[in-house]
Amino acid sequence: MKRHLSWLLLSATLAWADEPSSSTRIDALPRSAALPEDSPAKVELGRLLFFDPVLSATREVACATCHHPNFGWADARPTPLGVHASGLGPSRMLVKGEEFLPSRRNTPTLLNAAFNGIESGKPLDPSRSPMFWDNRVQSLEAQVIIPIRAHEEMRGDACTEAEAVESMVQRIKAIPEYVKRFETKITVKTVSAAIAAYERTLITPDTPFDRFMRGDKAAMTPAQQHGMQVFHKAGCSLCHNGPMLSDYKLHAIGLTDSTTSRHEFRTPSLRNLKFTAPYMHHGGELTVGSVLFFYDRLMDQSAETLEGADTATLPALDPLLRRMNMLPEDQAPIEAFLEALNADSYDTTVPDRVPSGLPVAGVKND
Repeated sequence: MKRHLSWLLLSATLAWADEPSSSTRIDALPRSAALPEDSPAKVELGRLLFFDPVLSATREVACATCHHPNFGWADARPTPLGVHASGLGPSRMLVKGEEFLPSRRNTPTLLNAAFNGIESGKPLDPSRSPMFWDNRVQSLEAQVIIPIRAHEEMRGDACTEAEAVESMVQRIKAIPEYVKRFETKITVKTVSAAIAAYERTLITPDTPFDRFMRGDKAAMTPAQQHGMQVFHKAGCSLCHNGPMLSDYKLHAIGLTDSTTSRHEFRTPSLRNLKFTAPYMHHGGELTVGSVLFFYDRLMDQSAETLEGADTATLPALDPLLRRMNMLPEDQAPIEAFLEALNADSYDTTVPDRVPSGLPVAGVKND
């Protein structure tokens, strides 16, 4: 009670200098993310490459190993296991005798990743779409290359980081079906462009929320509409805004990275949460309810800081947290609203085979 009274008094009497630089407006997604050059043949080529373990230096891991349709185009694990592991999703385990550790960050879903960085009322620039929890590269094309180079993801000890990408290109060049399908020179650029073209088809622009925002006022239930109002009132849209319900900025919320001591992470999209648990950059929250409870506790911590606590003993916190006002009774309405951001149907198809002849994740034992 003390904390909530403190927040109400602060919000009523103080004007903060750190106003958010972007609007708190939320919007429907565009109906398509395709680029003019994304032909059906190019998309199909990207689909085959995405599911083909030949991209990995060990020939064990495909993009689909950690981004699989069975798990909302993620892997349903807290953090992923790449090379020298077997199985799919939560059942994936290291091969006996191997010592490779999981990656340190949760696998983001690829659903709607083509819209990363989109802002309300502005055209999306695909070349500037931020990727990963730390926004360290921009564009789907740039993202494709990072796991191929990563030791714990797709490279292992089969080659050096400097050799990883070029050796991947040479493996693809050695496969006659790929040579025929590319219809152009096989390079790092053409490989990543094909995969990105396929990933731009993995979108869900027709959720109840999207239909509601386009004018179908019956698409969201009264409870979901009320929850959307509470979502704004509680301050969630300070960071979760725009068509993807993310400002794609880095924020400190009292968590650190276990190996790099990073304490700022990108605002995740709130779309399709029904299919993409667990949550947060470390995959440590199993339910939407537990995430909301995390923020309830975080507000206590923030309130103590505002009331004069010794900030030197507390983790760094984003100033925007001072403007949140989520009460315990807000959690159920917010969860109802988040349900409207789920799409119950999206592309879940998996190719029966890939040109390399290697096992396809989810089709054969990998």
